Amino acid sequence: MRFRSGEFTLQDVLDKLKTMPFEDIGFACIDHHRTLRRGTSEVIYGEGKTAAQILAIVRRMAEHGENVLITRLSREKADQILSEYPNATYHERSRVLTLEHKPIEATGKGTILVVCAGTSDIPVAEEAAVTARFLGNPVDTIYDVGVAGLHRVLAHREKLEQASVIIVVAGMEGALPSVIGGLVAKPVIAVPTSIGYGASFGGIAALLGMLNSCASGVVVVNIDNGFGAAYAASLINRVAVSEDKKAEVRS
Repeated sequence: MRFRSGEFTLQDVLDKLKTMPFEDIGFACIDHHRTLRRGTSEVIYGEGKTAAQILAIVRRMAEHGENVLITRLSREKADQILSEYPNATYHERSRVLTLEHKPIEATGKGTILVVCAGTSDIPVAEEAAVTARFLGNPVDTIYDVGVAGLHRVLAHREKLEQASVIIVVAGMEGALPSVIGGLVAKPVIAVPTSIGYGASFGGIAALLGMLNSCASGVVVVNIDNGFGAAYAASLINRVAVSEDKKAEVRS
């Protein structure tokens, strides 16, 4: 279409075909077709990569006009990226960097609600919240409402009922997702965190507690994986949009 309209020259088309469906830059193969298959661009995992490697990937994605999300990014690496891309945003608490080359399309039908048990769980909860917003969803948050003071979460019944999908982040024994799962008739995605004392075993106790939840409909992602929870929640929210669009066509 862009070639027909004159926006792209034949050389532009040939240049783009060279990097489809992926581009091999030696140390990484960048999946430029990820948006076509999954609805959003490839996400960069920041840990284990040097700032130079991350910048090389970002440059290639920027050339294709792709929005960029980098998770688990240290402040030091973020500063190097921000020096080249000052319009990017580094979200300190979540250690996530976002760079928007085009407006984020609103794809979520309803609100994704991110709930966390304790203040120490906020970094993982923020990773989920930032990711969900980047993926085109309205997001609301409720923090520090763990089961040690159950009245705190009960005070937010209206928000719990209004959300389309709820992400619940908790460490220690990981009980909060079961409580919320028993209160609402909607998907609950549980995120165990590595927060807790010795016998929490770096989040394994919370993980096992969530996997053994007696509340129906609670699904569990890996320890500290706020990103994974947000991605799954976004797909659930996006499916709902697709069904609505089908209904509109039928009517």
